Amino acid sequence: MSEFVIQTYNLSKQYRLHKAVDQVSLQIKKGDIYGFLGPNGAGKTTTIRMLLGLIKPSQGSIRIFGKDLRKEKLAILRKVGSLVEYPSYYGHLTAYENLEAIRRILDAPKSRIDEVLAIVRLDKEAKRAVKGFSLGMKQRLGIAAALLGNPELLILDEPTNGLDPAGILEIRELIKNMPKQHGITVLVSSHLLSEVEQMANRVGIIRNGSMMFEDTIDSLRKRTKSKIRIAVSNPDLALRVVASTGCYAELHGTSLLLDELPEDKVAGVVEMLVHARHSIYRVEEQKKSLEDIFLEIVGEGSSL
Repeated sequence: MSEFVIQTYNLSKQYRLHKAVDQVSLQIKKGDIYGFLGPNGAGKTTTIRMLLGLIKPSQGSIRIFGKDLRKEKLAILRKVGSLVEYPSYYGHLTAYENLEAIRRILDAPKSRIDEVLAIVRLDKEAKRAVKGFSLGMKQRLGIAAALLGNPELLILDEPTNGLDPAGILEIRELIKNMPKQHGITVLVSSHLLSEVEQMANRVGIIRNGSMMFEDTIDSLRKRTKSKIRIAVSNPDLALRVVASTGCYAELHGTSLLLDELPEDKVAGVVEMLVHARHSIYRVEEQKKSLEDIFLEIVGEGSSL
């Protein structure tokens, strides 16, 4: 059996003159929490709809559990749970009754309702009408519905959208437990890197329908190289002093920017500048955040 739960090859979707998804190739391994990132309108939801067989690709192929989605769609989707956009529910029915309606369609065992309510921590609210639920509780109920069929793969499209910080924390902790406690691989889309980095181990970044980056979160973090900023008197002359030490520096206003150096090297540069009668006003480390790297990849002007 393939180690990959999802594999796409040059997946594309064209709407007349607009290419919503352009040759996207994903690789998601069993046990991954895969963060699918991009600005609003980047092509995340279109890609997810193709993965779920809701729309047909214009070109490319999709393999899920090592099987071709076009040829074995029903067999594949029986093992996939999903929450795309906002969950639908009957407000006048209780959480239990809403899940019972879905359970009958799926022909899942009745005991599964109590199991999924416990997983999403709604077991104490099972007999309460859903119209009185908070948005976060409704999202958790949507995830419970996605888990009813005991899936091996869970696909969640912007599950924290519109939630308050407490609701976001609940959903995040729920997702983080899926591979460890339930053996479920998760694909979760979002436009917020700060959210995804706290739960995903791998990430794919899409912009204007094209994949710009796919690797581990740790690999993305390695791009956040530090710089040493030294605010100094007479920076033009100070630049020559630093160059004489063999260190590369560049002017940034009234400061010098040096590539990341060991602490003893930084101390040596400062000592040499002081010896050359330069006043040192500030020495600080400047480090790009993951958000900075994300903005570089998707473009500064993108809507986030």
